[in-house]
Amino acid sequence: MAQNERQQRDLFESERNFRLLVEGVADYALYMLDPTGVVTSWNIGAQRIKGYTPEEILGQHFSRFYTETDRGNGKPARALKIAQEQGRYEEDGWRVRKDGTFFWASVVIDPIHERGNLVGFAKITRDITERRNAQLKLERMQQQLAESQKLEALGQLTGGVAHDFNNLLMVISGSIHTLKKAVGDDAKLQRAVTAIETATRRGAALTSQLLTFARRQSVNPQPIDVAERIAAVREVLDTGVGGTVKLLLDVERGIWPVTVDVAELETALVNLVINARDAMPGGGTITIGAHNVAIRGEPDAGDYVAIGVADTGTGIAPDLLGKIFDPFFTTKPIGKGTGLGLSQVHGFAHQAGGTVKVESELGKGTTVTILLPRDQFSRPHDKPEPVEVSGSGTVLLVEDNPDVAAVSASLLEQLGYVVRRVSDAEAALREVERDAVDLVFSDIVMPGTMDGLGLARRLKEIRPNLPILLATGYSDAAANVRGDFSILRKPYEIHQLCEAIAKLSR
Repeated sequence: MAQNERQQRDLFESERNFRLLVEGVADYALYMLDPTGVVTSWNIGAQRIKGYTPEEILGQHFSRFYTETDRGNGKPARALKIAQEQGRYEEDGWRVRKDGTFFWASVVIDPIHERGNLVGFAKITRDITERRNAQLKLERMQQQLAESQKLEALGQLTGGVAHDFNNLLMVISGSIHTLKKAVGDDAKLQRAVTAIETATRRGAALTSQLLTFARRQSVNPQPIDVAERIAAVREVLDTGVGGTVKLLLDVERGIWPVTVDVAELETALVNLVINARDAMPGGGTITIGAHNVAIRGEPDAGDYVAIGVADTGTGIAPDLLGKIFDPFFTTKPIGKGTGLGLSQVHGFAHQAGGTVKVESELGKGTTVTILLPRDQFSRPHDKPEPVEVSGSGTVLLVEDNPDVAAVSASLLEQLGYVVRRVSDAEAALREVERDAVDLVFSDIVMPGTMDGLGLARRLKEIRPNLPILLATGYSDAAANVRGDFSILRKPYEIHQLCEAIAKLSR
């Protein structure tokens, strides 16, 4: 008799300890269901996760933890059936708390049998919302990294191709001025030269877009008044949108200054407006807005100027949003677009230290916003009036490409200069030490131990007052110039060369 009593006490104690263990677990919802799904037990973890007290939930059907859609689809009943037939049911999915909020749950349902009969179910639920959010964040970061690596690879490819193409364009554009003089009054030849000139400028614009995307464009950043620049390009934009599209400006007063390449900003605005126009074949409204925005608590926290172009067009499909900044990607018909417009915008924004964001809804329109960092130290300055060049003196031309050197020398001579040519920085230094020159005009990317920028810095040490003009199709080194030297972009025309030399004398 004593032995039976001891066994009963041990059994009671074991059951009591197990009940205390289950009821005391706070990180898991552990509870029992009867065969029909009615809740018959409820631990403290279930109360913490789902929000119900035992008095509120005991005797209620467990389907109330499911979303309305899942209940309508019969998911709770299917879960019990699968658990009974297969011995277990497991899934991750949305569940609903007492207050109506959702959480991402890991669910396990096990059938409980006694003497071969189903007497109920044991249910375990964990709140894994934070783990899911962390996983999603990691996946987004991995996707962003892959996108960044893809864009970097594309940038290296397009940057190298565009650099070589710019040298070819330099030879063509530099020869046009000579051709114009040679054709005289022959109307047919004049039309041919004009066609060549137009095609060359178009090619230069395309390579500029490629180089901006590749973040290898030699830029001339300067503090600007955003409102003033938008107003200045308004006439061009009005002409481009056509009669069926209404163009509105929404520029906040007191816009902060930004430091950017003016030409690249204007090109970005034109690209965005043309894209917006093409998204509204039946007409609509394009709004160019600009306002100050302070971003806090993010990796890119800081003060920015947000320049947005919003349309009321067809919108962009969600599956295409991730591709729109890829060079050569376009949804326009063949011959209607190059696919370089948005890649130029992307390159310009990141090159300026900012970013670009897109919001779009099918049938309602698209807004593309360029975020440019605020310039807190500089003030926009007025553009100086052009100064005529006298065209006298000796220019030392430093260029390793023979064809480009020949064209550049011809342009300088047409401006009235005496030209001496060398092919590398070391030869240029020897020439400057041996004979007097009035101006050094050097390419940046050159063979040898010293590039054009290194040459310019060395010349400043030995000849501080010697005017120096640099030229490049692109150069990573050009980003380090920071206004120390003037840079002329290839391909350039004779009037641009003239203006660049004029600025050196101011």
